[in-house]
Amino acid sequence: MIASTGRLVGRRLSEIRHIFRQSPIVGSSNAPRRFSTALNYHIDSPDNNPDMPWEFSEANKERAKEILSHYPSNYKQSAVIPLLDLAQQQHGGWLPVSAMNAVAKVIEVAPIRVYEVATFYSMFNRTNVGKYHLLVCGTTPCMIRGSRGIEEALLKHLGVKRNEVTKDGMFSVGEMECMGCCVNAPMITVADYSKGSEGYTYNYYEDVTPERVVDIVEMLKRGETPPVGTQNKLRIRGGPEGGNTTLLGEPKPPQCRDLDAC
Repeated sequence: MIASTGRLVGRRLSEIRHIFRQSPIVGSSNAPRRFSTALNYHIDSPDNNPDMPWEFSEANKERAKEILSHYPSNYKQSAVIPLLDLAQQQHGGWLPVSAMNAVAKVIEVAPIRVYEVATFYSMFNRTNVGKYHLLVCGTTPCMIRGSRGIEEALLKHLGVKRNEVTKDGMFSVGEMECMGCCVNAPMITVADYSKGSEGYTYNYYEDVTPERVVDIVEMLKRGETPPVGTQNKLRIRGGPEGGNTTLLGEPKPPQCRDLDAC
């Protein structure tokens, strides 16, 4: 058993070494991201380096001020997550290191404090994604309900691997852990960066099938807006197929509404 574990660790270290031995194009926005969320490293590239100018647009500067107003003035760093999200929306769905530096400047912290957050949360993309970034839930309920088949259908239809971007820059497919709608498994999320931060949307599509996710992709290609929520026409939101069979009337009030008198 120890020998088997040693071989596994050795193989993993070899994979890591292989990453760092590759040319600087590894850091390019067009490079495959097989290990991008597993390793917290950065390699400068022409489209992602600290010397690239980056700042919030005028409209987003106002939004940043509004976000900061929610926190005490001596706790600006508490706004790091919403500001990173805003920067990611502005930059087409991913965060170059110069955008992280800009956020650090706004909240008046060392850049490393922002890097720590951006590399910890998987919803922050550190390399290029498509204008429509499709995320398949991979947690147990969705997996039991066929999420692997959902992902395979998307990858095959788009002709990409996980975390790769289609040649036209329109689509990418990734995995995300629990999206919180297990009763409607399996499901996907579509992060729409096609209209910038002003038109950004993040929508759930639940009760999907391999055929239905392909339909959703084709609707997005045509510029249409797929109906969000459950894709099962026999369900209403999280209700059962065919409608509710219990809780059909008004709930009974508690025996004593004046809790102090009980």
